[in-house]
Amino acid sequence: MNLQTLNRSSAAGIGVLIVSVIFAVLSVAVKLLATAPAIDADRDAARAKALTEIRTAEIASLNYGGWVDQSRGIVRLPIATAEQLAAQAWQNPSSARADLTARAEKAAAPAPKAPEKPSAFE
Repeated sequence: MNLQTLNRSSAAGIGVLIVSVIFAVLSVAVKLLATAPAIDADRDAARAKALTEIRTAEIASLNYGGWVDQSRGIVRLPIATAEQLAAQAWQNPSSARADLTARAEKAAAPAPKAPEKPSAFE
């Protein structure tokens, strides 16, 4: 191998190295300097608001009583009250099981049919 060939290959290697460094520097500069606005910025705010509303409703439903289905007589109890009632009911397991079965059948029963609207011709 002669000296001229060695110098050409060294120059080519150094040239590739310099081009790679310039490319890397330009890539980092573009990444840091060119910022695009968030596409979903307003959507994030709407989701955060909806999540807050959902969590507030969940906390209210867990800690306060209310009607689940008033026509069937199904209510929602606060957790502490439900735990106390369950502890009292399960002192006698056979009657608690029978009561639980009766309440499950009542909750699963079809809703009563709404009264029919009278005919306009009657």
